[in-house]
Amino acid sequence: MSRTVRNIAIAAGVLFAVLLLLPRLVNVNTFRPKLEAELTSVLGRSVKLGELSLSVMSGTVSAADISIADDPAFSKEPFITAKSFSAGADIMPLLLSKTLHITGITLDQPQITLLRGASGTWNFSTLGGGSATPAGQPAEPGGTLSIAKLNIENGRMLVGVANSSEKPEVYDKVKLEMTGISSKSQFPFQVTASLPGGGDLNLKGKCGPLSPGRVGATPFEASLEVHSLDIAASGFVSPATGIQGVVDFEGTVNADGGQMKAAGTLKAEKLKLAANGAPSKRPIAIKLALNHDLKTDAGTLTQGDIAIGKAVARASGSYQKRGSTTALNMKVDAGAMPVDEIEAALPAIGVVLPSGSKLQGGSLSVTLTIEGQSGALAMAGPIQLSNAKLAGFDLGSKMSVIPALSGKGGGGKDTTLQNCSATVRAAPDGTQVSAINVNIPSLAVVTGAGSISPSGALNFAMNADLGGAGPGVVRKGGGQGDGTAFGIEGTTSDPKFVPNVKSMVGSAISGRVTEKKAESPRTGKFGRR
Repeated sequence: MSRTVRNIAIAAGVLFAVLLLLPRLVNVNTFRPKLEAELTSVLGRSVKLGELSLSVMSGTVSAADISIADDPAFSKEPFITAKSFSAGADIMPLLLSKTLHITGITLDQPQITLLRGASGTWNFSTLGGGSATPAGQPAEPGGTLSIAKLNIENGRMLVGVANSSEKPEVYDKVKLEMTGISSKSQFPFQVTASLPGGGDLNLKGKCGPLSPGRVGATPFEASLEVHSLDIAASGFVSPATGIQGVVDFEGTVNADGGQMKAAGTLKAEKLKLAANGAPSKRPIAIKLALNHDLKTDAGTLTQGDIAIGKAVARASGSYQKRGSTTALNMKVDAGAMPVDEIEAALPAIGVVLPSGSKLQGGSLSVTLTIEGQSGALAMAGPIQLSNAKLAGFDLGSKMSVIPALSGKGGGGKDTTLQNCSATVRAAPDGTQVSAINVNIPSLAVVTGAGSISPSGALNFAMNADLGGAGPGVVRKGGGQGDGTAFGIEGTTSDPKFVPNVKSMVGSAISGRVTEKKAESPRTGKFGRR
């Protein structure tokens, strides 16, 4: 071995030995009060660290644990706790002048609690603003804030309402990466997490500049991806609503500190929107755009194109979050949607057809308003079905139990519906249907009104005009008139057609009275001699 090589090896060995011994020569715990004080000053929250250790090789100062206090206006429990805290440090200033310069922060397995106050302010909003301030009031702006890098690994985030007994939403496997954090310029960030009830989230973009003491007002622009979110299991909606399904979302989210705008496409599988409904057998895609007020927790849906295959309905309106519920004031407008496209999705809104039957052909038009609190929504408006067929259901044979309709239009397996219109109001206490007008060319024009209970029980008073049926015929109104009166009982899956006995008896008596009036002593039964 040459002398040069030997000298290099000796020097390398000495350097390695020095690196191993330096942590023993430098008592890094002497920096703990200073580090706690600096972090407390920067965050405006009391910070407590466990025993520190130094790794010269990686250039990090680590603590066994860390605790960051919450704004006392929100909670007395810690805002963040973590099993491990490490801070990147400049080694040479530490060794030569015993000065600690932090270059980056990593939290391992932290638990972060995010709480929203009654005024719409979040507990993280006052970070960096010095001493904590009451909820809903912005803290006084702090000084210049700059952190080279912030990482969160395998975190757990609890999102809830301050001073509330409601169970918070839990996000697991939270990972956050931020670089160049500054109160003077924008900086990149990325957040990934496992969602409550399953699924995952990926939010990536730019935010800043930070406003110390008003972190919640920090502007940002980002792309958002949500995959396999289970609506019911997530806890985002009350079980009382009956809403279920698995959704994906891809779009953008932008905020300026007061307003947030979101736009993108939401795709739902096995969607169910009514407590008495059943999951849709077809996927549903919604292209949406909304404006949300971050302070009032209210917003406006400016675009809501709901696509089921080639069938499209358009929704718009406003909403207001109130604690665990949301008040809606929406409108859904759909003209001439192909029935074959939407038939498999009808159970999602609680529409149940007679057992073994299926709607085929034709088109469906609706104009509906949706109002009320989530879990107690009322949907109302006119609907019209044109040139459709109820396959697998012979209405003529079902109605043959009514004497006047016996033998009319029976013998087929299907029922053709030339025109079918009604005004519907569906709510948790049941469905009211009025102004029913159905033209069945082979049978009659049927009018009437009635109700459907939450369990699906039917109670309808109807009238059949046997002479009015035919292509293009529509009867005005929907009340009882000339024709044969009957009722519909049973359930939506098994309707029963029954004679209206009272009406039949009344008609018979009326006929007898008419005959009596036609008779006289002078003229006899058939009039004058």
